[in-house]
Amino acid sequence: MSDNKTHEAHGSDVRQKAKKEMSRRQFLTYTLGGTGGFLAATMLVPMVRFAVDPVLQPKVKADWVKVVEESKITDTPASFKFQIHQVDGWYESDPELEAWISKEADGSILALNPTCKHLGCTVKWAGNPEHKDQYGCPCHGAQYTKEGKALRVAKLPLDQYSVKSENGFIYVGQLHANEVAK
Repeated sequence: MSDNKTHEAHGSDVRQKAKKEMSRRQFLTYTLGGTGGFLAATMLVPMVRFAVDPVLQPKVKADWVKVVEESKITDTPASFKFQIHQVDGWYESDPELEAWISKEADGSILALNPTCKHLGCTVKWAGNPEHKDQYGCPCHGAQYTKEGKALRVAKLPLDQYSVKSENGFIYVGQLHANEVAK
């Protein structure tokens, strides 16, 4: 009986060893899968970094841009065009922007972005023949006061540029929500 138990115990050891051994097919599958994954990762990591890197860069505030001589600014808004240098991800460009600049009653300078807050058309001063002292949008009839406050159609006021006066020139900076037309 002891021989029989020894033989059975020896047989179970053989079965346990057989379960732990890897076949050639499994070895090749694991080896090729691991190598393929490593090669894919080495190609994918630089591509992902290239695509994501511009997003991770810190945002910088807009630089001050010289637009016009201070002596040319009047109580009536006038359109002035200027160029900025912008970097959008990997793409650099120098678009031409526009600002409607006027002098307020207290002598401060106000620069408004002419993009209508309704659907993005470009507003004009005295854009409506009936209302010559307002900004008007030719697309859908939105109207704004001289300070950019929305009167008709649009719900939000025109955006405003930060403004500074230096050495007889007007500079515009960061575009932000209108603080004057509240």
